[in-house]
Amino acid sequence: MQTFGQSHAADDRHDDAPRALGGSIMRGLKCQCPACGEGKLFRAFLKPVDHCASCGEAMHHHRSDDLPPYLAIFIVGHIVVAGYMFGERVVDWTSWQALAFWIPVTLIMTVASMQPLKGGVIGLQWALRMHGFGGEDDPLDEVPDESRT
Repeated sequence: MQTFGQSHAADDRHDDAPRALGGSIMRGLKCQCPACGEGKLFRAFLKPVDHCASCGEAMHHHRSDDLPPYLAIFIVGHIVVAGYMFGERVVDWTSWQALAFWIPVTLIMTVASMQPLKGGVIGLQWALRMHGFGGEDDPLDEVPDESRT
């Protein structure tokens, strides 16, 4: 019988078997555990779970940091700018009408894309065994002791 934290996914962290990069990212984009694809990846809007409830894979050590917002800016910015430029040819709006349409569209698209993009980044890190997902300690977790300077 397996207990919480003990599973095939948790045991696989220590072997060198390749992890499917595309599948892991897709499971992350769906906000599912990149290891098993069954457990929820987030406990709140942008707060990932500490461990997958289904397979027990640890998620607490991910380092997605600024990549999801950069990706959101890149993707949403291209869509909004292209839509605005196309809309200028089709619709004769005043400046305030265009702003009244495109600002909410931009905000909604950005907020809607943040959680899936963060999940995709966590899936990428899991597949590449980055930041502790490979079973080893993450060197970024080691804080130098400033008292010994």
